[in-house]
Amino acid sequence: MPVAKPYTRIPIRECGEPLATIPRDVFALTEPHPYATLGAPYGDASPWMLRLSVIEALKAAQNALQSRKPGWKILLFDAYRPNAVQAFMVEHEMASLARAEGLDPAKLSEAEREKFLAMALRIFAVPSDDPATPPPHSTGAVVDCTLIDEAGHEVDMGSPIDENSGRSLPDHFAAAIDEAGRRAHANRSLLNEIMESAGFRRNPSEWWHFSQGDQLATWIDRERNPNGVARFGRACK
Repeated sequence: MPVAKPYTRIPIRECGEPLATIPRDVFALTEPHPYATLGAPYGDASPWMLRLSVIEALKAAQNALQSRKPGWKILLFDAYRPNAVQAFMVEHEMASLARAEGLDPAKLSEAEREKFLAMALRIFAVPSDDPATPPPHSTGAVVDCTLIDEAGHEVDMGSPIDENSGRSLPDHFAAAIDEAGRRAHANRSLLNEIMESAGFRRNPSEWWHFSQGDQLATWIDRERNPNGVARFGRACK
C-alpha cells in the first residue's frame, strides 16, 4: 500500500462551489488533451473544468503575466481529473517505467509493481475514492500549466510537464551556471510568481502544478495558517 502524502491529513469543509468550463477564448489549452489521447476514462466529464473562483484566479494570474510579458499566455496542460483518470494515469506511468527497464508490465512481480508504483507516485497522487483524501486534480482546484510567448511558442522550462525525474523539482536549476539552466529557472520563477500573485500555491515536487483551496495548498500554507481547512474536496460534475 502506498504511504499517504502528508497533505491528506488536512481536513476538508467542502464549499459546494460548482465546476465550470475553462473559457477557450481566454487561455491556451493543450489539444488534443494528452491524457484523453491515451484513452483515459473521462466519461462525460471534461478535463477543461475548474471551480468558478479558480478560473477567476487563473484570469488574474494571466493578467499579472501580461503586465510583465505582453502577449504571453498561460498554457494549460491539465485541470480537472476524475479519480478514474487518476488511477488510469498511475497505471500508465507504471507501465511506461517498466517498459523503460525492458520489462513486460503485465508480468511484473509484486515487488516490481511496488517499485514502479512508488516511482509513479513521485508525479501522480494516490488515486482515492475516499471523500477525505481526494487526489488534488479531482477537486477542480488544480491546474498543470506552463507559459507561451507572444509568438505562441512554449517557454523553456528545462523539462517537460510530467517528466518523472529530479528535473521536475521547481528549484532544480536554481544553482545552474549555464545559460539554458538559468533561463529555465527564471521562467519557472516567473510562472510561480504570477500564479502566487493570484493565490495559487505550487506543488513542492512539480514546477507545473498549482492549486488553491485544496488540501495540498492548505498544507503548504500551514505555517501562516496552522489551523487551515481545505474548502475544496472531491468535485462533482
